[in-house]
Amino acid sequence: MVKTDPMHGESESAELDAGSGRPVTPLEARTERALAASLRVTVIPVVFLLLGGLGAFAYGVAIFVDSFKSIVSHPFPVGHQVGYFLLDIDLFLIGVTLLISAIGLYELFIRDIPHGQAGTLPAWLEIRDLNDLKGRVIAMIVLVLAVTFVEVEVDSPNGLQALELGGGVALVIIALTIFMRLTSRGDDQR
Repeated sequence: MVKTDPMHGESESAELDAGSGRPVTPLEARTERALAASLRVTVIPVVFLLLGGLGAFAYGVAIFVDSFKSIVSHPFPVGHQVGYFLLDIDLFLIGVTLLISAIGLYELFIRDIPHGQAGTLPAWLEIRDLNDLKGRVIAMIVLVLAVTFVEVEVDSPNGLQALELGGGVALVIIALTIFMRLTSRGDDQR
């Protein structure tokens, strides 16, 4: 549809609704712009996820320094000392999970980040849709669960407790795997 501006004699085209072919009202256009701009609010969880990731890294470093002092002063029994390193792995994996979530939300709702070029994010971290983000976060959760199980197993004097925890972890991993299979796109187009 073409409108003529009586003041200037110029023509301007009105936006048409893609679905119905009817002109979009000014109220609809403003509402759509406001909704699109509201996606920028996602910067709030992105900032908190970044801070949480950095906090997990800092906590992991503090645990490492403290455990290093403990290991140097009392190097035996070795099995108990291994638990410190497994705790560090857990904390660092949690930090990475939070960072991946922050990057994914930023890319999905705010702006694309260049990938695969020097000085940019690696290509494997490209998040194209919520399924990509969900898959990466669930994979990290499975890693954290596995490391946590091993950490408890190393320190556990009770085999039955470790077996129960292992069964629980296995059920959660199975449930997450089924969830991923059921919610991922069948055609897997990207």
